[in-house]
Amino acid sequence: MIIDRKGDVVHTILGDESQIVIPDLTKLGMGRGKLRGVRCVHTHLLGEPLTDDDIADLTLLRLDAMAAIEVRKDGRPGKIYAAHLLPPNPAEEVYRVLDPVDFFAFDMPFGEFISSLSGEIAEKQASTVKAKDADQCILVHVSTESRAEIDARLDELKELCRTAALEVVDVAIQRPKKINPRYLLGEGKLREVVDSALQKGADLLVFDQELSPAQARAISELTDIRVLDRTQLILDIFARRAHTPDGKMQVELAQLKYILPRLAGKGVAMSRLMGGVGGRGPGETKLETDRRRVRTRLDQLEKKIETISRSRIERRKRRSKAGVPIVSIVGYTNAGKSTLLNNLTASEVFTEDLLFATLDTSTRRLRFPREREIIITDTVGFLRDLPKGLVGAFKATLEELEDAHLLLHLVDISNPAHEDQIRSVEALLSELGLETVPTLLVYNKADKVGFELASELARKAGAVAISARERKSFDPLLDELERRFWPEESSSEV
Repeated sequence: MIIDRKGDVVHTILGDESQIVIPDLTKLGMGRGKLRGVRCVHTHLLGEPLTDDDIADLTLLRLDAMAAIEVRKDGRPGKIYAAHLLPPNPAEEVYRVLDPVDFFAFDMPFGEFISSLSGEIAEKQASTVKAKDADQCILVHVSTESRAEIDARLDELKELCRTAALEVVDVAIQRPKKINPRYLLGEGKLREVVDSALQKGADLLVFDQELSPAQARAISELTDIRVLDRTQLILDIFARRAHTPDGKMQVELAQLKYILPRLAGKGVAMSRLMGGVGGRGPGETKLETDRRRVRTRLDQLEKKIETISRSRIERRKRRSKAGVPIVSIVGYTNAGKSTLLNNLTASEVFTEDLLFATLDTSTRRLRFPREREIIITDTVGFLRDLPKGLVGAFKATLEELEDAHLLLHLVDISNPAHEDQIRSVEALLSELGLETVPTLLVYNKADKVGFELASELARKAGAVAISARERKSFDPLLDELERRFWPEESSSEV
């Protein structure tokens, strides 16, 4: 039986000799202290204590209590086994199992007990979770990759969380021999993660891998904690960072393509999955629409973006007729592209030490002596495993790269993973069909590693080393640009 705090039976469940199946309790919600407001009382026919499944239901469903009553051979009740959750504590214990007591000797003033427990949980959570504007999250990574690769991915995921104004309170890593097809990670490990989230007051579970619709649904049905994967986290950041009308349309297009296959779920479980960070993006309001209306909106967005793409093509034709060389800055996110554009052209494109600080393409003119100039553009930053939906949605923006006479591939040389980042950018350029466009490798942030070392590394790689913050370091870059676009004049000057 599922019994509420008034003593009324909410559900009566008929199981078999091995298990019961608790129905969906999400509609009951959770109140003060984040407890469900109901307890489960059931029978054990073999006289066994509470099982792992019982404890899992207690913790994952946030029940007030879980109790199992022994049924003796004569049909009379024997011992009663009970457990309840605990408030946050230094030992990080999630629950307590009470000593078994004879059913007829069991005496618990449940109303007073649960009122005291829920109040203590609420107070402890309020005192242990510091005042903050950001949601708190636990990162989850599941793979068979090397530890070094996992650490690199988690460092990047932490930066994504910082960009999304999320505070990381814990990290869970599992390297299984075989990936769990239902939950991605093992069910026992998932329970540990949820227990940790509840103890630390975390609002979100952020998975490093993209969850399939079935996996996302299964996890969200197990817990009331919101669930995000890496793709949705990036989409939420894009939703925050897009400012122009076409940028916003492209983000919405990517979000709807992500959501569409996940619309099979209903109700609270899906709102936990699709609500996003702080409820940004389509979120719950779009969940109220059906597939047909979502597809209609997708068609509308694709037509509008196609129109924008055509107008871009016309602008690009006009540039080509003018005969002015076009240079596009590409690179991994937060490599310093906008800072370089600003200091090269004395402009004021928004910059910040965050991933995807700018999403919208910016175009400026860079003037050289003798009345010569080039057009230089700054595009959205790349990222390893950038969701395919985003690459497709931003195709209209990235089409700017197709007409570039030269790509400046900007690299953060101070990042320990810069070689992996170079390979990721090159792979995306190849995916976009841009591998044949001439490219100049530019090592940025040379001031962080020392200009001497950066210059030596650049010389070996056929690159140039600069610091986008120091205009006096631009001479090698400007000389190389002049040599590339006006080779005859450059050689005659020499």
